[in-house]
Amino acid sequence: MAKKNQKKAPEVEYELLEKPEEIAGRLERGEAFVRKNSKIFGGILVVGILVMAAILYLQIDKQNKDKKAQAEMFQAVYYFEQDSTDYALNGDGSNPGFLKIVDQYSGTNSANLAHFYIGSIYLSEGNFQKAVDHLKKFSAGDYFVQARAYALLGDAHLELGNTKEAISNYKKAVDHKENKHFAPRYLSKLAIAYEEAGEIDNAIKTWGTIEDKYFESFEFTNARKHKARLEGLASK
Repeated sequence: MAKKNQKKAPEVEYELLEKPEEIAGRLERGEAFVRKNSKIFGGILVVGILVMAAILYLQIDKQNKDKKAQAEMFQAVYYFEQDSTDYALNGDGSNPGFLKIVDQYSGTNSANLAHFYIGSIYLSEGNFQKAVDHLKKFSAGDYFVQARAYALLGDAHLELGNTKEAISNYKKAVDHKENKHFAPRYLSKLAIAYEEAGEIDNAIKTWGTIEDKYFESFEFTNARKHKARLEGLASK
């Protein structure tokens, strides 16, 4: 039986992707570049180290300031809880008030919280614009406190006649991790703001939300009453 002629596949020659002499040449050129620009690289390294050191220093400094501010703010919080608002704001001569805390320890968590206290005090005293100015500077990870701050901002704006801003902040208070205990209260404020703005349909809808979703709440009875009243006005 005749053997089949088997053709050997032609060998394909591949060039080396990286020849040793080429690698050596590149390394030499790289080393020469580094030597030539050593001052630049050294400067970049120094700048990087300085930046990292500055960040670390600022973090440690901020933590130390925050601890000191917390200790100094203790008495102001006590005065706030006792309704001694003048001492809470301005201090008692020995202990600083919230106003000094936000000025002296700006950027710390304590100063942030102090803005909330200051805004609350100004709101209770009828200084509505000052209340807005401070409450806008406050932010909190605690969703109960943050929602409360939005509601207080809404109150201040409503007193100033800024119904659009009041509505916006009341909505934020309602929607900020909504819970059954506080949402009905914030919805009541929102409904009142809508009525103040002449948005009767939205006011009715908001009272209706309390009626439908929060029938066990303290605000339920008022919601039914005001919804019926507004529906009567809308039908005329």
